[in-house]
Formats: sequence, C-alpha cells, structure tokens
Amino acid sequence: MSDAADTRNAARPRRPRLRDRLRAISVFEFFVLAVPALLLLGLGFYAASRFIQPAPPNRIVISTGADSGAYFAYARRYAEILKRDGVTLEVRTSQGSVDNLAQLVDWNTDVEVAFVQGGLKAVPAGDGEAEDAPTLIKLGAVAYEPLWVFYRGGPDLDRLAQLRGRRLAVGPPGSGTRALVTQLLEANGLAIKPTLLLPLSGRQAADALIAGRADAAFFVAAPDAPIVRELLAHRDVQVMNFVNAEAYSRRFPYLTRLTLPRSSIDFITDVPARDVQLVATTANVVAREDAHPALLYLLLQAMSEVHREPGIFQKAGEFPAPREGDFALSAESQRYFKQGLPLLQRWFPYWIANLIERLWVLILPVIAIAIPLIRILPPLYGWRIRARFFRRYGELRFLEDEIGQNPARAELERILARIETLEQEVRQMRTPLAFSDLLYTLRTHIALVRAKAEAKLERSTA
Repeated sequence: MSDAADTRNAARPRRPRLRDRLRAISVFEFFVLAVPALLLLGLGFYAASRFIQPAPPNRIVISTGADSGAYFAYARRYAEILKRDGVTLEVRTSQGSVDNLAQLVDWNTDVEVAFVQGGLKAVPAGDGEAEDAPTLIKLGAVAYEPLWVFYRGGPDLDRLAQLRGRRLAVGPPGSGTRALVTQLLEANGLAIKPTLLLPLSGRQAADALIAGRADAAFFVAAPDAPIVRELLAHRDVQVMNFVNAEAYSRRFPYLTRLTLPRSSIDFITDVPARDVQLVATTANVVAREDAHPALLYLLLQAMSEVHREPGIFQKAGEFPAPREGDFALSAESQRYFKQGLPLLQRWFPYWIANLIERLWVLILPVIAIAIPLIRILPPLYGWRIRARFFRRYGELRFLEDEIGQNPARAELERILARIETLEQEVRQMRTPLAFSDLLYTLRTHIALVRAKAEAKLERSTA
C-alpha cells in the first residue's frame, strides 16, 4: 500500500508553494504600482483628517439655579443618566435664568449648558460686544413654568392692572421671575410708582405675603413646588385667575395659557376650589453652539427620559418639545425630534458609536479611492507584465527581418548570438503563474526564429 501511495504522489504534479508564487511577482512591478497607490490613499487620509471632529469630552458643566429648585433637580437626574455612558455632568447652582445666560455668554466660564426661562434673551457678558459672545442654541423646552400671582384677601382679582399701587414681591434684580414679571407689569403700566416692587422671592416672598408686608407675590414654579402648595391651601391667600390669559399668550409668544383644574392639587380639601386660568413660560435647555454634537445627543436622550411623563399641565410625551423661541433650535435637536437618535447610537454604546461616526469621515474617501484602484491596478499590472514580453517580441521581429534579408555568414552568427542571449533573458524572467502562457509562447517563437537562422547559416556554408 505504501509503495502504491508513493507512486501516486510522485505522479501527481507538485503545486507551487506560496513562497514560489510570490517570488514570481516582480518586486519592481510591485513598487511601481503600489507606491503611487499608497501615496494616493495617504493623501485621501490626510484630506479627510482635516474634517474629523475631535473626540467628545467626558465632562460637561450645566448651570441650574438654587439647589432647592426644579432646575437643580432636573440636572441631577440628567447627571445620573449621562453617568451610564461614562460622561460626568457637573451641576452648578446659580441665581437663576439671568445668571445662567450671563455664564453661557462669558468665555471666562466653562459652562456649556444651562436652564433658561422662556422670554429671556442673551446679552454679552461684561463690556464685550454682542458679536464677541458665544452663539447660543436651544436643545428644547422641557416643562411648563406657570406664573403664580398670590394676593391677600379682599375682592377677587383677575387682572394684573388691579394691582396698581400695591406692594408686589417680584424677585431680586437679575432673577428670571423678575425679568418675566417686569415685562408683564410694563404692559399693564404698573412698573412705576405708586406700585412698589419688592426684591423678594421664594420663602421670603411667601412669608412677607402671609405676614402682610406684601400685598401680592409672584412665583414662577411647578404646581408641586412646596411654596405653591402652601399658598394655595392658605386661608388668607388667593391665587389670581387670569381672565385675559389668552391675550397674554398672543401678545407674548413665549407664554402659554394653562388651566389648573379644580381639585387637581388636593381632592380632599378641594384645592383649588375652582378652575384657575394661568399663563406659563417654559423651561428651556440652552447650550453654546460649539458644544460637541455627541454630548448634545446624550443630553437630548436624558431630557426625553426625565420629562416624558405626564403632569397636571402636560400630556405624556409632550416634553421635551422643539419649541422655537429666543434661541434657534440646534441642528441636533431638529434631527432628534424628527428621526430620533442617530442610527449608530441606537445599536452601539455611546463611545463606540461616536468613534465610528468620526472614523466614517476617513472611511468614505478611502472607499472612494480604493474602489477605483482595485479595478485599475490588476489591468495595469497585467499590462506592465505583458509589456516585458512585447519588448522581446519587438526585438525578435527585428532579428527575423534581418534574417529575411539574406545577410552574410558573419552577420548570421551575430544574429544567432543575439537570439541565444534573448533566449537566456527570457529563461531568467520572473513571470507570475497567470502569465505563463506568454512565457512559453515567446520561447516557442524564439526557437522558430533560431531554427530559421540556423538553416540560413547551413545554406551559406554549403
């Protein structure tokens, strides 16, 4: 059995090893074609790298408001969500929306995102010109912020104009509440004497109203805020029912008319005891335009997770909302609210998706260059290999023409010597296996020409 197997193996032609096949490829031909192709790919990489965005930072700062306010609570929940993707959201307190805007437009601060009450506009920080300040964009509105006007006893009040000449707690200068209330009071002619504006807010404003040191107090807060619930249940305090709420929403585009249904705060004590018409602004998340897009998508995802639940004033899924206002809606927000998260972030973790998106800028030009190269290089390589044979064929044809001219004996001997040299060169040519047919055909033709020359030489000798 062993002898028979050895016989079969000996009869079977030996396949060329990979090393032998590689040796058959001309190193010179490889460099002639590969080096320009690699240089072209490198040039494509370099050109594409100019458009690659830097990697997103793993830390971002958000400015909120007082640590007892809703903005601060929202930001803490955002931070927990972003932490899942390895991003640290640093939550900083502030004096309110006006202070938040001031920090956003100040290049000396590292605040990139902040909560801003609707109706406020950015102003340049310090002595800077408006065009020197960072451009701000809105990610979206996240909640309604009703304006509560509480007043002490007396007849029912349903219009701001009825507060003329009274002591009004409207918040300290620079606060978002005061900025909003000032616009409404000016529209009603109440921002001047004899009306007295008190710089009180929060707990101080509520205590002054209960103690009689203020006739009315303004609050911009959610309906579940402790101060709002306390004042709604207080026997000596009433909440203003805005009969002209619709008119305010038409006059001021950032305001919305809302209805606080009867008993929506407390069914047992029937608070409030009637439907109350309110005007409300919105809480908005605003960012600097140069904030990294990947982080903006993360924030949008956190906003959706935190604010999609229903409430007294909003339906499920109403927030976050792409509401236009004092700031242009970011391109990321427009795509997010229309299409959701980018495709890669739906299937991959945040950092992997971002890496692929950044490298995609490199992949596209490489594909655009590599595909034509893949189609061009093989024919070009084949043409260069055939060119080596064509050159020998040209010389062989020239020698055959000389033989046909009946040269002298010495000339025939020179032609035969050149044919032998040509045959030796062809025998030493390193030819890829795919072009072996050209090699053997050329050797056959050389033999034919040599036979013709030898026959001429024999006749000349005879």
